[in-house]
Amino acid sequence: MSTTTAIRLPEDLARRYDRLAKETGRTKTYYMTEALADSIDQLEYEYGILKQVEDFRAGRLETYSIDEVREHCGLED
Repeated sequence: MSTTTAIRLPEDLARRYDRLAKETGRTKTYYMTEALADSIDQLEYEYGILKQVEDFRAGRLETYSIDEVREHCGLED
């Protein structure tokens, strides 16, 4: 199943998609969908990290000292 979404593109980007579609015989929609699919993993990852940083700064994450980690992993001196 797919859905329709409208976006506003800068003219230069729209021209590039037009040119690519014309040169390859594929649709602009195909290339835009490919670009969005390729970038969503990176965006989710980056915003996930930013959320964790925000949670850390707000004291919402459980943290451990290096000594606690060493002890837990059996790496004490």
